[in-house]
Amino acid sequence: MTMDRNREFAGKTALVSGAGSGIGAAIARLLAQLGARVAVADIDLAAADATVTAIHAAGGEAAAFTVDVADADSQAGLHDAVAGHFGALHLAVNNAGIGGPRLRLEDYPLDDWRKVVDVDLNGVFYALRRQIPIMRAQGGGAIVNIASVASTVGIPLTGPYAAAKHGVVGLTRVAALENADANIRVNAVGPGYVETPLILTRAPEIVRAYEERHPVKRMARAEEIAEQVAFLLSDRASFVTGAFHLVDGGYTAQ
Repeated sequence: MTMDRNREFAGKTALVSGAGSGIGAAIARLLAQLGARVAVADIDLAAADATVTAIHAAGGEAAAFTVDVADADSQAGLHDAVAGHFGALHLAVNNAGIGGPRLRLEDYPLDDWRKVVDVDLNGVFYALRRQIPIMRAQGGGAIVNIASVASTVGIPLTGPYAAAKHGVVGLTRVAALENADANIRVNAVGPGYVETPLILTRAPEIVRAYEERHPVKRMARAEEIAEQVAFLLSDRASFVTGAFHLVDGGYTAQ
């Protein structure tokens, strides 16, 4: 039997961080299309507002919030504001992340190392420690953390990013095990290179090199990552928790 996806998130509230552009914006738009009320969070409030405007234009419901995911107090304020505005939090996508400069480990400035780890790893931890109590109190929920192909393989010159993204998968598995008894599912998605505005501004030869790293000879579209996230958040994935799903065009199969 095929489950009807139409409005499958009706009546549910979803929070997506880093939703002002790229993967996060695509996830927010899809969840709204499928009926969720979406809290669009980003460090750039104007970017979050733009995503909300697009959702409203398509007939969806959303509100914009500002957050610095690397700051525990900012995360606390975000989750309090979302719960206050919508009255609940059923779904969460911890997507916000940065790449950092491409340097060898021994040359990596400590401030840059700390910034990448603070955003990409600590930011997920700060979010989980707020999301889990809310979901436990309301009887359950679903969380997806955005990891990377760099959660599985080493990519030269990406030391803090690779370390943080490996850590995201570990956090995901621990959170899933600790909360399975509370009807809270926690999973992670590992995209390959994705056609985001930032990547597409780079030199054509660099973009082509990114495409060639995938056996399918192209990068992912943000909407393709969003589809995997929506599946993991949905009741169609009711027996999936503690999993790491790669969406990488065969990158890690080589």
